[in-house]
Amino acid sequence: MATSEIVLESHPVVTWRRYYELTKPKVVGLILFTALVGMLLATPNLVPWPTLVFGLLGIGLGSAAGAALNHVLDQRIDAIMERTRDRPLPSGHLDARRAFAFAAALTALSMLILGTLVNGLMALLTFCALIGYAGIYTLLLKRRTPQNIVWGGLAGAAPPLLGWTAVTGEVHLHALLLVLLIFVWTPPHFWALAIKRRDEYARAGIPMLPVTHGVGFTKRQILVYTLLLVVVSLLPYSAQMSGTLYLTGALILGAGFVYRALQLLISTDESQAMRTFSYSIVYLTLLFSSLLVDHYLADAIAIL
Repeated sequence: MATSEIVLESHPVVTWRRYYELTKPKVVGLILFTALVGMLLATPNLVPWPTLVFGLLGIGLGSAAGAALNHVLDQRIDAIMERTRDRPLPSGHLDARRAFAFAAALTALSMLILGTLVNGLMALLTFCALIGYAGIYTLLLKRRTPQNIVWGGLAGAAPPLLGWTAVTGEVHLHALLLVLLIFVWTPPHFWALAIKRRDEYARAGIPMLPVTHGVGFTKRQILVYTLLLVVVSLLPYSAQMSGTLYLTGALILGAGFVYRALQLLISTDESQAMRTFSYSIVYLTLLFSSLLVDHYLADAIAIL
């Protein structure tokens, strides 16, 4: 059996899949979506196709590089936690040297594409986001403070700014509002998952909030951040970045998130944490989608 497994893992298709797993494709998919929204909101016109294609490609490669570096830096932790022990490095399907080389190659390719085919500012911001996630969050914050996901979430909030900068070549206040939305969304999103996985984090020695301050405190913090998120979600409307269609969507989606957070607070059902986590993904996706619908509907009405 062991011999057949070694032969199987040497098959190029299987090896390719292991490298693909390093990139965390589902996470990269959400990153690319929010970056695309930033691009489309940055202009009333169509985004030039080279900027659209090469901008998204560069962001995707940079995000994949950050994910691969995260695998390398977290391989000891991943081996302890049930949900991550089957990842390519702790399972032994890939070694750290190859994974690091893969991440370095993706980083270099990302910077080359963005620096030569998009613009230098976007390349610089993308590199800073990569270092912020793989270096500052994974190496420092994650292992040292229960507020790790709060400040570490700033790197994960950058994609809309990257998309906006790809189109305009500048940092705009409206792009920063999109960053703020994801920044405030990240703690209630991730802490809900951390409640479910708190025993695994405790075994791995990671000071996630449910481990250091307890589940009850974490639930209250999720509610506080959710309420703050509802307020922040109104800022695009207040800044005249969007109209009443977005405002309506933001209020409805926000009410749903608050309801989930309240249910989590009062419930003793362990599965409620994952329901809140799942809704948070739906919330962000629909909130950014409503920004797009409002943006293009407003343009269509203006033309008429």
